Parts: sequence; structure tokens; C-alpha cells
Amino acid sequence: MARQTQARKNGAAKTAPRNDILLDAYRDMLMIRRFEERAGQLYGMGLIGGFCHLYIGQEAIAVGMQQAARPGDQIITAYRDHGHMLAAGIDPKVVMAELTGRSAGISRGKGGSMHMFSVEKGFFGGHGIVGAQVSLGTGLGFSNKYNDNGNVSFTYCGDGAINQGQVYESFNMAELWKLPVVYVIENNQYAMGTSVERSSSEVELYKRGLSFNIPGEQVDGMDVVAVREAAIKAVEHARTKGPIILEMKTYRYRGHSMSDPAKYRSRDEVDEVRTKRDPIDHLKALLEKEGMADEASLKEIDTEVKRIVAEAAEFARTAPEPDPAELYTDVYLEA
Repeated sequence: MARQTQARKNGAAKTAPRNDILLDAYRDMLMIRRFEERAGQLYGMGLIGGFCHLYIGQEAIAVGMQQAARPGDQIITAYRDHGHMLAAGIDPKVVMAELTGRSAGISRGKGGSMHMFSVEKGFFGGHGIVGAQVSLGTGLGFSNKYNDNGNVSFTYCGDGAINQGQVYESFNMAELWKLPVVYVIENNQYAMGTSVERSSSEVELYKRGLSFNIPGEQVDGMDVVAVREAAIKAVEHARTKGPIILEMKTYRYRGHSMSDPAKYRSRDEVDEVRTKRDPIDHLKALLEKEGMADEASLKEIDTEVKRIVAEAAEFARTAPEPDPAELYTDVYLEA
């Protein structure tokens, strides 16, 4: 991930050679996949407590969107946040340590899976209340507009949160004030255990901003190239004209959380998506077809990623737990 992280720092992701961009995307998507697989294992071993929502299957969204970001832009999402943090270039060790509640975690072990934060990387959470982050992300956009800093707020929500009332209050204010916000709806087809068709009268979620005059676009969220291209256009729109909505059609392979047996869908349905639409397999095939990489070089990337994830897991397993006094820190702002 080092090469892409450096490209982000330089604001050069959009102008880098295409093969570098796609190889970076492949590496980052694979990092998220292997990280989440290991997180699932640690949860099963009892090393991760509480809720844990895995991002497996949705990797192309966080990675493709991040390639359109520049330094100063902000990211805010809900509780399925590990993938977003990794895509933002945050060290896998401190993310994994946060999952295991260790003092070396990104939130010093007090946030856990759902409440991570990094001012340095412009990551504003990780939020457990459904839809709450949309209002907060709109507030970030307001701050950018007020300070005239040219930054954009990447505000993520799911197909369940899109039915929450505060989302539409936020849309209304964002368009009224022409706030630089890209609203990204990660439509993984199931809000917890309820399909979009059963929970939404309008299932084309990118249209939800039309009554507020916010334009929207539906994107194949399983194709990182399509995500990246849509993101570049959306970010330019947000910087110059105001809010825009991207609906990413995607699919999560695991349950809503680690405690969800996902009995509301068939194994055949999941297997069909894995076989025909997997975002990593799709990019791998593209890289090989266009001669950007061969099977051996891609295996080397996988080996490197597995090593990094294994080191992160061992770090998280052995790092010390927070001192009990940490319970009393970060409660009030020192003024």
C-alpha cells in the first residue's frame, strides 16, 4: 500500500499511469479482503468483541472513491468502516489493534470496530447510529464551504440508512447552500436482513435527491474502474456546483455483522455473485488481459498482503490493553 499512499499524499492518483492506478487498486482491494478475512477469524477466536461488520465484497467502492480524493478531503461512514480506513492509507496494525481493543489502536482501544477516527487521514468515523453520519458529513461540507478551502466531504451510507429522515434534511440543506458533498450510497441489497425491494418504495436510490435538485448516478460498485471514473466526475461537481449522489450497486458476502447467519438469502445467490461479479477477480482478469500483470506478479502481491495482515493480527493480539484511566480521557474538550 506504500506506493498508493504516497500518490495520495502528492495528490497524484488521477494523473499516474493507468497500470499503476489499477495495480494500486488491486493491492488495496486485496488488502481489505485479507484483512477482513483475518478479522473474522479473530472474532471467532474471541479476540474481537462487540459488533463487527465486514466489508468483504464491497472493496471496489472505498478504493475507487479514494483514488479520486485529494489531501484535505474528508471521509465519514457508518459502522462498516474497516475497509474505508485501509483505503485511506491507515496502518493495518492500528486498525486491527482497535478491533481487539488494544491501547495501540487508532482510537486507543476505546472505539472498537464501529467507532474509529483519524484526523491525520481525514477519516471522521465510524458511526453506529444509522444515518447519523449523513448529517455529520453534511456538516463537514458546510465547514469546507464556510472556510472556502476547496475540500469535499465523502459521506457514505447504506441502503437502510437512506430511508432515515435526517438524510433528507441533510440533502435539503446541502443543496440550498451548495455544499461540497459527495453522498455515496453503498447499496449492498440488504439493510441488515431486509431486501431493498421490501424496504424501499423507490429502489433506484440515486434518485432520492431529485426532489432537492441533487443529481444522482447509479454505478456498478463491483467494478473499481467504474467507481473511480464516476468518483472523479462527482468530486469535480461537488467542488464547483454542490452536492451529488452516487448509488453504488454492490453486495456483501458475509452477514450484516458477525452475529448474522444471513438466512434471508440463499447460498446459491451469494455463490453466483462471488463467481460472476467479484470485484477483485474482475480487476485481476482486466490486469492480465491488458498485459499489466501476470499470475506470478499478482501472487507476489497476495503474498505481500498476507504477510502485512498476519503481522497486523499478531501486533493486535500481543499489544497491551488500555490503562483503566483511559476511561476518563477524551470525555470533555480541554479549553
